Amino acid sequence: MPVPLIPGAATPPGAPLASAWGTHSRPDELLRALEGAEARITVRPSGDRAWRAVSGTSLAALQHQAVLEHGTPWPQPLVSHYARYFRDGNRTAYEDLVAARQQRLTRAVVMALTAADRDKADGWLDDVVDGAYLLCEQSSWSWAAHDDVFRCSGDVVPDRGRPFLDLGAGEVAAQLAWLDHVLGARLDSRAPGLRKRLREETHQRVIEPFLERLDWHWLGVDGDVHNWNPWIHSNLIVAALFLVDDSRLQARVLARCIEGMDRFLAAIPADGAIDEGFAYWWNGAGRALEGLALLEEATAGVLSAGLPVIRELVAFPHRMHIGGPWFLNVADGPARAATALPWDMLHRWAVRLGDDDAARHAASMLSGAPDAAAGLGRVLHSLFRSASAPGRPQGVNGAFPLVPFTYLPSVQIMVARETAGSTRGLLLAAKGGHNGEHHNHRDVGSVVVAVDGTPLLVDAGQPTYTAKTFGPDRYDIRAMQSSWHNVPAPFGMEQGTGSGFAAEVLAVPTAEQPRLRLALGAAYGLQPHQWIRTSTLDRATGRVTIADRWDLPAGPHSGGPQAPVPDGAASDVDITFLASGTVRVGPAGSAEVHPAGIPGTDPGGTAATGRGAALRWEPGSAVVLVDEWHLEDPLLSAVWGPKLTRLRFRAPTPPGAPGAFTLTVEATP
Repeated sequence: MPVPLIPGAATPPGAPLASAWGTHSRPDELLRALEGAEARITVRPSGDRAWRAVSGTSLAALQHQAVLEHGTPWPQPLVSHYARYFRDGNRTAYEDLVAARQQRLTRAVVMALTAADRDKADGWLDDVVDGAYLLCEQSSWSWAAHDDVFRCSGDVVPDRGRPFLDLGAGEVAAQLAWLDHVLGARLDSRAPGLRKRLREETHQRVIEPFLERLDWHWLGVDGDVHNWNPWIHSNLIVAALFLVDDSRLQARVLARCIEGMDRFLAAIPADGAIDEGFAYWWNGAGRALEGLALLEEATAGVLSAGLPVIRELVAFPHRMHIGGPWFLNVADGPARAATALPWDMLHRWAVRLGDDDAARHAASMLSGAPDAAAGLGRVLHSLFRSASAPGRPQGVNGAFPLVPFTYLPSVQIMVARETAGSTRGLLLAAKGGHNGEHHNHRDVGSVVVAVDGTPLLVDAGQPTYTAKTFGPDRYDIRAMQSSWHNVPAPFGMEQGTGSGFAAEVLAVPTAEQPRLRLALGAAYGLQPHQWIRTSTLDRATGRVTIADRWDLPAGPHSGGPQAPVPDGAASDVDITFLASGTVRVGPAGSAEVHPAGIPGTDPGGTAATGRGAALRWEPGSAVVLVDEWHLEDPLLSAVWGPKLTRLRFRAPTPPGAPGAFTLTVEATP
């Protein structure tokens, strides 16, 4: 095993890249492999005939917005916006303006590449020069929420002498690198000196801090590896390839990136599960795949990613698919897929690996119209490849694979649908896991139930991030609390936080018998078997069953060292289900949930079929309490509409007596 490039850092056991590539990933070997690298990159510079072929729907949305903003003032993030994070916790005042600036620059680059008229192209090139220079003048490339300036000095303004290397800084460096790659010669002619400035700023703000500071938490040296690792490393690969002219320095940076991404890939379980869920897959595993593909191109295949875990990573998104735009969301993830996702990248990997289901799914999700919010690199790849190989990509046939069953043991997630290859009928997703997962919500034992491809018993997902989101008060946020997830509340308790508050799998589900049986007591600091939940999809009857049974202590009790049942705790239990749509509680033991017809949802889902979910339970087994959650947060309301409804089934439980409650769900006629 090679000596780690970071002193004192252990090469992770079974590091896949080190094992597969050996000494080829060391700086001295890379130096030779990288000779002529830029000429091998698939996305070609301006002047390539493929750029002249870009037109139609793939360009229309970008072009329309670019024309609207052309000649108007550029978005201007101010220091008062930056300081707000430290003053009142607001992140979006600064981050939204930074994003708007970068998205406008991305659109200007595309217009400069594709404009047929030379005078117009030069006008767009001036916009590129202005936008790039504004980024060079921007005091910080990092986002205020990540900067350690306040912790280190008490200041609320960026310290230019101590740049912080975070997601934001990596994104700026990669954007400048890509525009330099595709427009470099024209920039030299139009604005001599700009490219020198790009290199100076990138070196000072990104390359130097990356090599000199070894305490970046996202490196994963301590073994805690999350999505920042591949996201930043993949952007550093772009910056090194296009903005580092010293070949030895370039090889050194890339070798460090490879070692860093190896920690991420070594941490991926054999089943390819991402505990942060589908939404963060794109800015974690997806970023790793992009970085690996770029390294392979740059080295003419010397660094070729023939890794077993990659196949499972590529399969994860379609395994989490519910129907249409809906995906199983866990942790800080929305239930509806974002519009700016690089499905073309995933499609290329799936075709390469021979995963027909993943290829068909990715191809069916392609819109053909890249969004500037995806970032310049992803937009350029999408446009260039569509122009180079026009026509429908392999697998586009209007039909998602909609696999009938998935179980990922590393995260204890089961997804089972009633009808293979169809959204028709019921889908049940159930999870165990623990409450120390990345971007964790207290959701151990939660379920999601969909009818005809639309979730009706749901996980609220990600609200707008603020200073509270990743601070000590995180679980004051309603969307993160177990009391607003589809889980029980023994004695009215919240679940605990940390990896010890976990589920134990008592029965592993199979494709033939999709039933996940979990012991949930430890999630509340009780003994594991004091609460058992069994979640089942019965395809023969078209019914989902969530069966809870418990045998709780007689009174205040310390069932676990971290979360004793408090004095004065409720003797009753609540079993919560969060519903999207219109909820009607009917006669004893029945309720119905009907979709609300949220704009932009799947036209073939429940809103179109008119079917909802019929809930049934034994009359008298619980009292139903109904709470409406009016969604003022724009991220939540964009997914669910104006409200969600919580159904709390309160089951009277005499002290020390066992209890049980079963909810069944069927599609309404």
